[in-house]
Amino acid sequence: MRLSFVTPLAGLVGLGVLLPALALLERRAAAERARRALGISAAAGRATLLALGALALAGTLVGLAAAQPVLERSERRQVRTDAEVFVVLDVSRSMLAQAGESSPTRLARAKAEAGALRAALPEVRVGLASLTDRLLPHLFPSAAEDVFAATLERSLGVDRPPPRSSLSTIATGLDALRAARSLRFFSPEATKRVLVVYTDGESLPVARARLASALLSLPAIGLVLVHVWGAEERVYSGGAPEPQYEPDAGSRALLEGVAASTQGAVLGEGDPDRVAAKVKALLGDGPTEAAEGASRRYRLAPYLLLAALAPCGLLLWRRER
Repeated sequence: MRLSFVTPLAGLVGLGVLLPALALLERRAAAERARRALGISAAAGRATLLALGALALAGTLVGLAAAQPVLERSERRQVRTDAEVFVVLDVSRSMLAQAGESSPTRLARAKAEAGALRAALPEVRVGLASLTDRLLPHLFPSAAEDVFAATLERSLGVDRPPPRSSLSTIATGLDALRAARSLRFFSPEATKRVLVVYTDGESLPVARARLASALLSLPAIGLVLVHVWGAEERVYSGGAPEPQYEPDAGSRALLEGVAASTQGAVLGEGDPDRVAAKVKALLGDGPTEAAEGASRRYRLAPYLLLAALAPCGLLLWRRER
């Protein structure tokens, strides 16, 4: 558990209570002088001390709130030391296809299923990558589920980044999955490795033998292809389907051919539990170690401001009396 301040210098605003405190003391001193001049006995200083205490407490609470304290608590969990998973999302333009203008796009559905898969693998380090005609890592395998969720939401979008070639109407190249080995996406300690690829399968021709050689070399990389596709889906622009796009009816057959050559599997969308079960079967069992998982952040400023109302209310109540 760790406490940090977003704007620590802003806490100096709490010193603003010094002015009313000085004014209160000056008023108290003036009243005492008047009493002595009139021969009246001195009043008890309890009310003044109470008011000063209330001012000091209110100023402290407001100052702390202005400094924006954040309490961060990390959850520790047992995480596999021998296993890593990379979730890969196809971000080519065809992933904008949807059943209707108000329906979720293929990419939106893929993101939702990727998030569900991550939640089903709390004991595994999971990374995140995008796929067009190249494979680009956005997050290397991590036990932090909140980091995965933030990266999935903020970093992945259609054509982010765009494919290197703008000449082809098909931007996805499943051949690029070979980079998972050649560019060392997985750590050396991970002897059990799995790629889970969410794609519509509308890809350039695949050199299956070369891809199989890259994925099946030891330590082998298991491949699970999740087909995110619909025969009636279209890419909409300006309220109308783009005439140049037609769903590729051969996309499933292409994925099945890739899976057959790489000893992988093809699953349909809509059943994240089945995908998670397949990944767990590929990973099997293995040793674990304690590691930090998801972290929770609690912003304390609103609670401190609410607490500051109590001494302020006390001052107003004393004033009315």
